[in-house]
Amino acid sequence: MNNRIQSEGFKLARLFMVLASLSPLFLLWMVKGIPTVPDYILVPICIGLIFLPNLVLLARLKIALNRSDKYTKSIGTVEDHRDHLLVYLFAILLPFWEAGLSNPRELASMIIALGFIIFLFWHLNLHYMNVIFAVFGYRVFSVHRIANDGGYATADVFIIITRRPFLNKGQEIEAYRISNQVYWERS
Repeated sequence: MNNRIQSEGFKLARLFMVLASLSPLFLLWMVKGIPTVPDYILVPICIGLIFLPNLVLLARLKIALNRSDKYTKSIGTVEDHRDHLLVYLFAILLPFWEAGLSNPRELASMIIALGFIIFLFWHLNLHYMNVIFAVFGYRVFSVHRIANDGGYATADVFIIITRRPFLNKGQEIEAYRISNQVYWERS
């Protein structure tokens, strides 16, 4: 059995997927406004940060579909990540929404903090945390595959984004590869 952790790959696509996961924040900033940034600058930037990353995500899904980049994934132990979405909403969106951005220094600190969050989401492979998936009824599960000896392979964890309410041990799912460790089940 190969115990090496597979490289996540898809670095640029993952970065755009992280930015796509922050789309609700950019929407809130566009509506609320930032006193230190005029609307004629802020609104186009926010629109770009909302649409461009999501278009890249859709393009990645379309590429996976067109290339039949489909894999059969065997389900071992499963963790439901609905709680991650709540953590995301409260830990990320609310502090940035409430941040006072009335002077350039506060704006600079917010941009630096956002940069740290983008890096952490990208580095920790949390690019699958996208509210848009939830809006369309998808759930996110971390899955440990079943090892050849019947145990669980801890080094081979992958993410399944699916509309199924739960996954069963031993079940096999055909899913399209978004990245090397994130798969989307088309329903």
